[in-house]
Parts: sequence; structure tokens; C-alpha cells
Amino acid sequence: MKNIFRIEKKLLTAHRSPLTAICCLLTAHCYLLSVICSLLPIILLTSCGTSSPVVIWTDRPEMVSYVEFFNVAQNKAKAVVVYKEKLASSLPPAKDEQNPDIVIGSFLRNSRIKKNFASLDRVFNRRGINPDSIYAPLLEYGKINGRQYLIPLSFNMPMMIFAQKNHDLIPESMTIDPDRIRDSASLFNQKSKENVFLRMGYAPSWDANFIFHMAKMNGIDFSEKGNVFSWNAYSLADTIEYTKKWSQDKNGGTSQEQDFAFKYLYAPSYKLVSSDRCLFAYIKSDDFFNISSEQTENIAFHWLGKGDKIFVNDDMTSLGLYRKTKNSHSAYEFINWFFSEATQKNLLERALRMDLDTQTFGICSGLSSIKSVNERVFPSFYKTLLGKMPAESNLVAPLPLPSRWESLKERVIIPYLSEVTSTDSTVAIKSMDERIAAWRNQFN
Repeated sequence: MKNIFRIEKKLLTAHRSPLTAICCLLTAHCYLLSVICSLLPIILLTSCGTSSPVVIWTDRPEMVSYVEFFNVAQNKAKAVVVYKEKLASSLPPAKDEQNPDIVIGSFLRNSRIKKNFASLDRVFNRRGINPDSIYAPLLEYGKINGRQYLIPLSFNMPMMIFAQKNHDLIPESMTIDPDRIRDSASLFNQKSKENVFLRMGYAPSWDANFIFHMAKMNGIDFSEKGNVFSWNAYSLADTIEYTKKWSQDKNGGTSQEQDFAFKYLYAPSYKLVSSDRCLFAYIKSDDFFNISSEQTENIAFHWLGKGDKIFVNDDMTSLGLYRKTKNSHSAYEFINWFFSEATQKNLLERALRMDLDTQTFGICSGLSSIKSVNERVFPSFYKTLLGKMPAESNLVAPLPLPSRWESLKERVIIPYLSEVTSTDSTVAIKSMDERIAAWRNQFN
């Protein structure tokens, strides 16, 4: 229900005309009713004991539409969806809950992976999934001691966007690293006679998530340790020093970067780079491709990387077979159906046909883990991806992370990076360890 209200809000705010908004809401509710009706026969079959649908736990709302399509397309196996907002923390199920058969979501790769999931090696056979069809570094992410416990389903990557008219200031490449961003941005800088910035190419203090990705590229190696995480202290120190030097040498310090942001950076990122106030903006691929193509037709992008390596965002979506499933045969049918180029092409086409201003980017709001889908199918729907998909050797998968990683990142890491990289800080800054201790006391 929470997602239904979210859809309603988006529909109401997306249309200026009240009549148009009401019509879209009615259409959305009719669609939701059709989903419920499509599941009723499955529920009735289960209650009569004549059939057992595949139970899918997920934190991806898009799976409702996918499962509806699966139930229509398949003659034998059927499936139902149970939405879990905090999926990774929901395993194992409570005693009074029905066990899932399949689990689909983020942050499933942790120390409890073998306790939660069964091996999926059986799906990689001549009648099932070809392992070579999936990006190798992402597939390796789901392995333990050579056995496959998770299969990557979709992923996103960090991007730097810029106006096409400024392409001559930016090196021609598929990826761009912090050094090139810094140097190109400084050439774009412009000051008034009063020595006040009128244009600023880019500032790391504008988005601590950018600094977070710089730390990953510098080898900080955030990884699960107990119920929190460990990191490389030397890499963190290097990242802090690099960021502060960039801010000071190119932009006059953090205070000037923040003054400029306060004056000018209040519009969406694609508008900022189009307006020539700044050269670059940092954005996640799912956020960028959810913007309409009409609004981004004059926007170009490079993947944020270091050398030829691009660090995939931590919230990569994976699929696992729950260890205590009693419906593995039907679960395998769903898995084989989903990891098919033809299926995923149909899902993308279906999302386009059912346009209610609520569809999300790609497959489960991301790029597909199937190489051929990204290379052959996605460019038909997202023109700017043509010729921009990196090779599998370019991708770096996340390390195992705690199930509550999003909370730790939001409440511990991002605030710390924002404060510790400031060139103007005059007060004592709490260490990462102190912040982790405070997080434990407040949220555990």
C-alpha cells in the first residue's frame, strides 16, 4: 500500500491539470486492480491445495508487474510477490511467516549468505542460464567457495553529466576520473571583477556521494565487519587530503564552493549544466535515465571511474533461492524465464506500453546483468546508451556489506566525509568510530 500512495503522489504532482491527474489516478488504480485480480486464481489454487505458487520476497516494487507478466506467459508455474522494505534485515523469516522461495533485492551478500540461500549452480546448464551471458565480475559477487548463491539481476553506476555544447572542454572517453574532472572544471571557472565566482566547473563539497565514490576508487574497501563495516584508513586519509587540496587550489576553499551552491545550485542537475553555471554534475544512472529524454537531449555523460575501472553502486539487485524453499522446481522455472534476453526485452516494451508516469528505468531500476540486453536492447529505449556500455572487465562489484548498509552510509559515512573534507572546519570532528558507536546506540 505504501507504494500505491507513492504512485498516487507522483501522478498528482506530474500533471498541472486536475482532470488529467484524476484520469491518470483512475487508470493507475485500474491497473493495480488488474494485478490483484490476476493473483486471485493463484491464491484460490493454493487454498485448495492444488497448486503452490512461487513466493518472491523483494524490495523492488517493479517485481509486481514482472510477476503479473510471468503468470500470464507461463502455463505451469505461478508466482506471488511479498514486498519487504527492509529486505536484507527480514531474513530469516519470523516464525509465523511463510518462507519465501526466491529473494530479490539489495545487500543480500553478507556473512549470512550460506545460512539464507541455497546453491544456484543447477540453473547453469544447457537448458538453463548461460553463465557467460552475465557480467563476470558481478556473477563472482554472488559466489562463496566457487558455488553460486546469488545471481546479479541489475545494477547502476555513478555518472558525471555535462552539456554537449561544452564537450570540447572534456576529454573524449567513456569514463572520467577525478583528476580530469578537477582540471576541466577549473578551466570553466569564471570570476567577477569583485573576485566572486560567476561560474564554477565542479566542487567536491557539492555532493558527499561524489567523495564517497572517490574513496572507493582510492581503495577504501568498505566491507562488512560484524554488524558494521571496516575500511582502509590510509585510503581514507588520501581521499581527504586530495579533496581538500582540490577545493582549496581550484575553488578557493569549501566556503566559496558552498556560497556558490547557495546562490545558484537550486535547479535539477541537468538544468544546472545546461545553464552554464557549472560544467559537471554528479548523478546516479537510475536517477539520470528516469529523467525524460526531452529534458536531457542536449546532455552528455561519462561514467565516473578510475583508469578503466567503474565501481558499481552498492545497491546492486541480486536474486537468491531461499535455503528452506519447498518449491524449488517452480522457482527454477521463474529464474530461467527471467534471465532471458527475450523476457527482459518484453518487460521493457511492456513498461513503455503501460506508461502511467510511474515506470522506472530499465530492469528493476537499473542496467541489466545480462550483457546482450544492455548492448542490444537498452539502446532502443535509451538512445544515449548507444556505444556507452563498458566491457565486463571494466566493472568492479561491491564487497560484502552489512544488511543495514544504507543506514550506516547515510548516518555515518556521508556526514563524516562532508565534515572532514571541509577546508574551513574549526571545530572538533567526530571520528568514524565515534559515529558508528552513536549509530549503534540509536538504531540497534
